Amino acid sequence: MILLGSTGSIGVNTLNIAREFNLEIDTLVAGNNYKLLNAQIAEFKPKNVVVASKEIAQKIEFKNVKYGENAILDVIETSKSEIVVNALVGEVGLKPTLKTNECGKKLALANKESLVIAGKFVDTSKLTPIDSEHFGLWYLLNNRPIKKLNITASGGALRDYPIDKIQTASLLEVLKHPNWSMGMKITIDSATMVNKLFEVIEAKWLFGIDNIDAIIETSSTIHSFIDFVDGSTTAHIAYPDMRLPIAFALLGEVKKEIVSHIDFTKISKLEFKQIDNNRYPIWKIKDEFIKNPDLGVVINTTNEIAIKKFINKNISFGDISKLILENVEKYHNIKINSIEDIFEIQQKIQSDF
Repeated sequence: MILLGSTGSIGVNTLNIAREFNLEIDTLVAGNNYKLLNAQIAEFKPKNVVVASKEIAQKIEFKNVKYGENAILDVIETSKSEIVVNALVGEVGLKPTLKTNECGKKLALANKESLVIAGKFVDTSKLTPIDSEHFGLWYLLNNRPIKKLNITASGGALRDYPIDKIQTASLLEVLKHPNWSMGMKITIDSATMVNKLFEVIEAKWLFGIDNIDAIIETSSTIHSFIDFVDGSTTAHIAYPDMRLPIAFALLGEVKKEIVSHIDFTKISKLEFKQIDNNRYPIWKIKDEFIKNPDLGVVINTTNEIAIKKFINKNISFGDISKLILENVEKYHNIKINSIEDIFEIQQKIQSDF
């Protein structure tokens, strides 16, 4: 396989599955964590290695290491491997997704932004999502008439904070996720609910359904559930472990235990909450976003810029959602007709800042 983002949490878990099932690693692509990458190279002995920059390339213990975006696209095209795991974070994952499509290879996708930005241009027929919520939905679908798709949210680090303190929450507070440890960007996205907004749009593109919603389930034990037209509801329940969707994405079918079964006698309670627009103002645009998914490039580009500003202490936490909502209002009539339109809008929004 070609593994993009090998040193992130999804990448590390992908290599755990590769180790367990003795899967060959053709290519490792990583950013700046050269120490972990060198350890991965020593163990998995890939044929190709690509990193973010020339500076990092000089620290990699591998002959002919390559660097930069074009090198990633080249290795996807030239490698004999027929599966690409895209675990890159942010809009940098879009071009590799499109290149994988172009080459007709199977795509195991953990890069949400690819579908958020350019879902209408992505061929989902050879795509398997690496995401607990969408894996759960896929697992439950059984050709029965569906009324509604539902995914769950943890609520992020600020789900129990006083609402009047959320605006000025510090980066340290925002990164204290109640359920697990993730990368900085996705943890911030969890706190704003942008991450769940993105997952709603992913579900739209993956399953072709517009009636999609989300609720908070505080234990992250129930990942998704489906309301069927007959009045019944079925839920996908498992411990939160990314190895499960990764295993199915890579193997197609899994016939051994990947995670332990849940002992329901040890669960004291399951708590559900509505996503409150006052706590998560970004959720106000969920229905508008479903109706016009072309807004994805506006939301994602603004979000990435705003997150960098928040990390650098140039804006407050509450300003992330505020800036996104302002740009959604500004570009509410946007229509994307080509990939080139996407890049033009990205540049325009970037220049606005």
